[in-house]
Amino acid sequence: MEDAQESLRQVFQQEFTRLVAVISRRFGLQHIELAEDIVGETFLLAAETWGVRGLPANPTAWLYTVAKQKAIYQFRRRKLLNDKVIPELVAQRTQDDEWDDLSFSTKTIRDSQLQMLFAICTPLIADEAQIGLALRILCGFGIDEIAEAFLTNRETINKRLFRAKEKLRAAGITMNLPTDHELVSRLDTVLRVIYLLFNEGYYSSTQNRSLQKDVCLEAMRLGVMLTDYEQTDSPKTNALLALMCFHASRFEARHGGAPHGGAPHGGFEGVLLLYEQQNDALWDRALIRQGFVYLERAMQGNDLSTYHLEARIASWHCVKDDTPEKWTAILDLYNQLLLLNKSPSAALNRVYALYKVAGQAAALAAAKQLRMDSNHLYFTLLGELYRETDTAQAAACFQRAYALAKTQTDRQTIQQKLDELR
Repeated sequence: MEDAQESLRQVFQQEFTRLVAVISRRFGLQHIELAEDIVGETFLLAAETWGVRGLPANPTAWLYTVAKQKAIYQFRRRKLLNDKVIPELVAQRTQDDEWDDLSFSTKTIRDSQLQMLFAICTPLIADEAQIGLALRILCGFGIDEIAEAFLTNRETINKRLFRAKEKLRAAGITMNLPTDHELVSRLDTVLRVIYLLFNEGYYSSTQNRSLQKDVCLEAMRLGVMLTDYEQTDSPKTNALLALMCFHASRFEARHGGAPHGGAPHGGFEGVLLLYEQQNDALWDRALIRQGFVYLERAMQGNDLSTYHLEARIASWHCVKDDTPEKWTAILDLYNQLLLLNKSPSAALNRVYALYKVAGQAAALAAAKQLRMDSNHLYFTLLGELYRETDTAQAAACFQRAYALAKTQTDRQTIQQKLDELR
């Protein structure tokens, strides 16, 4: 019984998004909620049947067959088939054999998921709603899991997803790939959503490490899916994949042990375990190698995006040795990154790289020019810079950072720094 439930959970994670994408593509994105209901009923029947009879010989084929039957039944029962759906899509047809185009072939699934990805990644809806829809529709996470990832509740997530779907419906968004001249700008939006999705997992404050990792892996899967198509297999796509590979390679090391002094992993991102205290034996060397493969592919052509620069910085963080060459290269990359994206995170990371290259005085002078008086990471950085020369000032900065921190995880990390000073 337990084996059947675990198998069903694994199949659900893998097949939910595929089934929803294909059914939504066939009947229109405006019926996405009905597609979710059909797939939900399919998995409910699977849970009841497999729990009694055991797993079928081919669970995936069983799901596809049942989902197709339920799709036909549901649309007919609700009078959408003859009254609404078919007139919108094709000429009037009622024969069962004309439903053969509801196919769950590998190509249809792949095309449907790509079209769903572009449909969801529209600037018409807010970032959080895009990420929520991606987690639900493209990654197959349950409402409870999404609520946990966002540190909120089911009601909030349900309302957020409902409003997002209503906007998609009202705007008449369809599941079609953009035309060639629209593809570049639309792809930028898709890559940004994948980037935010990965960050939502990687920097999430939830204590569910398995959920964090699963969100990161799903973001990477969506990136890999883009490389399967010539139109979306761009240098930027490969640069983003390289960035995610380098970060994900340190996932296990990042969540082990207790933090001590030093710079947070990859800079001041509010993470749990500090980079300099990571056990590099836990780094995933295969993912690091794959990251360099994607990085090499990203270098084809003349594009230079923020993903390229961030990926190069992340690649240097896969070199454990603390050498002048390493930090000089990182500082130069942050200088370039700030020309493209003047983000607070990049500015703080640059100051730490400057500290490693030019020392405390130069770093403090640069940090004081930033004046991010409401940013807890800014005061965490100041505390680190004062640590060795002025413990009283360092403690004051850490106390200010503690007061500004918004999550319990960040407060715990800052408290550990204060305890070390004492």
